[in-house]
Amino acid sequence: MRERTPQASLSDALMVRPARHTDLPALERLAGVAIPRLTNLPAHRDRLEERIVRSNDAFRREVEFPGDEHYTFVLEDRERQTVVGTATLRALAGARDAYYTYRQETLIHASQQLNVRREVQILALSHEVSDATLLCALSLDPGYQGTSAESLLRRSRLMFIAQYPERFAEMLAVAFPGFLDAQRESPFWNSVGRHFFVRNYEEINHIAGVRSKSFIAEVMPQFPLYLPLLTSQARAAIGREHPQHERALGEMLAEGFQRSRHVDIFDAGPVVKGERFRLETLRRASWHPVRIRPKESLPDTEPALVANQKREDFRCVVAPYALSPTGQLMLSPEHAEVLGVEEGRAILAAPLDLPPAPDKGEL
Repeated sequence: MRERTPQASLSDALMVRPARHTDLPALERLAGVAIPRLTNLPAHRDRLEERIVRSNDAFRREVEFPGDEHYTFVLEDRERQTVVGTATLRALAGARDAYYTYRQETLIHASQQLNVRREVQILALSHEVSDATLLCALSLDPGYQGTSAESLLRRSRLMFIAQYPERFAEMLAVAFPGFLDAQRESPFWNSVGRHFFVRNYEEINHIAGVRSKSFIAEVMPQFPLYLPLLTSQARAAIGREHPQHERALGEMLAEGFQRSRHVDIFDAGPVVKGERFRLETLRRASWHPVRIRPKESLPDTEPALVANQKREDFRCVVAPYALSPTGQLMLSPEHAEVLGVEEGRAILAAPLDLPPAPDKGEL
């Protein structure tokens, strides 16, 4: 039998659930430790409190198609009785305000008279991503990074989408923080946005988190940005993720997301997109009736994401993918209690491990 890893024992104590009002101090702390600071997770108590209220309403609301719902989840360490992570789903990125990005395009400049033909790379303001569901606002306590806690927090949102597809768009998107230099400055912002706002990256990032990103597009130039006119540092930053998010980007590419032509309007970080039905978690997820057995009697199998089917009381954990000969998923009493399920009830399970990221083209 395969020896259990430290990650396996750690995951036994972890659970993803909807955020509650009592989680506000934890969300404030997680907003403060995010590297870099996240626009969609502002370190602002009133905005975070509004986020929780809005999320609770979204979980309660009967929904037939995606709208302005925001679902905020937290990762709880039950042994420590502490919230150690958070992540959000925006059902429709542009439900209230258009969700602006820059789209990378190519223009051809030609003159028959001079016998000149040049292809020039540009960035054009776009709101195409407005129609996608956005996976955003993920922050994890540094002590849990590099463990199965990351995958549980990140992909539990996909387990929720799998159960309630009518609430979300067919296209999902993730915007990753862009590259910052040693002074925590964005070369792209300094070459573009700062000329119009006269504020540094951290200042404008905070303002956008407290308000919204829509005001950026109102002031930024509406004409295409010609890349040759930007600094070399700014050009190098386009589509480049922050080093702290390399692992996250790799997992999303393995999940089935693809790099797109879109980048963030602040720091030019990459935006990846994926059609819902092509994502590994949703494709491989399956329903199983529960069979409760003592923990010590369960076979040492590969781990899985396991979620109950209670919308307002959603729970997702990592548990062994131990199937009986008749297709029942064998759970320990502890996991069954956390999920709030009894023997015979149906639960959704998907393998925790993902295949290597394929080399795919852009969406």
